[in-house]
Amino acid sequence: MSQRRNEPAQLAEAAAQIIREKTGIARHDLAIILGSGWGQAATLLGEVNTTVTAAELPGFYAEDIAGHGGAITSVRIGDTAVNALVITARTHYYQGHGAAAVAHPVRTAAACGARHLVITNGCGGLNPQWTPGTPVLIRDHINLTGDSPIAGAHFVDLTDAYSPALRRLAHQVDPTLAEGVYVQFRGPHYETPAEVKMAGILGGDLVGMSTSLETIAAREAQMDVLGISLVTNHAAGMSDVALSHEDVLAAGAAAAPRIARLLADIVMNIARSIDA
Repeated sequence: MSQRRNEPAQLAEAAAQIIREKTGIARHDLAIILGSGWGQAATLLGEVNTTVTAAELPGFYAEDIAGHGGAITSVRIGDTAVNALVITARTHYYQGHGAAAVAHPVRTAAACGARHLVITNGCGGLNPQWTPGTPVLIRDHINLTGDSPIAGAHFVDLTDAYSPALRRLAHQVDPTLAEGVYVQFRGPHYETPAEVKMAGILGGDLVGMSTSLETIAAREAQMDVLGISLVTNHAAGMSDVALSHEDVLAAGAAAAPRIARLLADIVMNIARSIDA
């Protein structure tokens, strides 16, 4: 079983070595995964060094989903000495490649030296006051995929899966940011109204198809995680509007300039804390 656990680490190290060679940077301190609606932040984070496509890296899959990217970009954050990996080469669980593939970008970032991870996503909201376009910090998650990226008897504490310290840094940028519990379903179908109701009974505030498996892998690698969701729609049963991927993309596009600036400012705050 230890060999099975070593295989993802070896694959991540192979991808990390290519990133080091192409960027000329021995260590990246921070990684940012850009989910639906968050892509514009990439242009605000700092000076771009190099972009590496998913096709150039072992273990990554070409992106085939509208609204998602397929690359890893090395960026120097603002006026700091912090180098970051901006990841749009994200594999989702519903693509059918397994939990290890979902975790691979996170493990690659860890192999590049990153000890801080910012994960973003677009999701459905259960709180009727969170209109489309509302950013919400993730306080905790509920993983309903029935899977884990960790193989074997390797026990990882998830008590503070989403770093309280990083959430405090985010609140320094915007004290009004709400917090909630993110519930990951398997997808790719949207949740039924009954499933959304169940998520609320379990303590969930947000529903989506990403993030929790990536966070588990990050905590296994001892990375501190900040999760931020963009509410792109009211979850099923919370309104009379039918759900569609096109509407999710439209809501993300409408909110993009505002949340991009928010994310860039939060990342800058984290980078300054690393650089201090």
